[in-house]
Amino acid sequence: MAVVEISITPLGTASPSLSEYVAGCVEVVAASGLAYQLTPMGTVIEGEIDQILSVIRQMHEQPFAKGAQRVSTLIKIDDRRDRSSHDMLGKVASVTSKLR
Repeated sequence: MAVVEISITPLGTASPSLSEYVAGCVEVVAASGLAYQLTPMGTVIEGEIDQILSVIRQMHEQPFAKGAQRVSTLIKIDDRRDRSSHDMLGKVASVTSKLR
């Protein structure tokens, strides 16, 4: 299973506000059925890598569908194959358990 963080930014829009574009991207991932978490600076998705990459492609296209002429997409992939359990909650719990 992979955990992927993605940040999609339309460039050259008429307004500095991007929440309308972000909402369109979140609608895409929500419709996919994959587990995800919206954060202030991006969206984290977990699942099989092929499914995630397909959804990322659709998310990347969403700002263009809303009129953007240029889109910058930043993707960070954590694809761990040495254990069967690898997800967002587990990653956070691992760090939290080590805090004093």
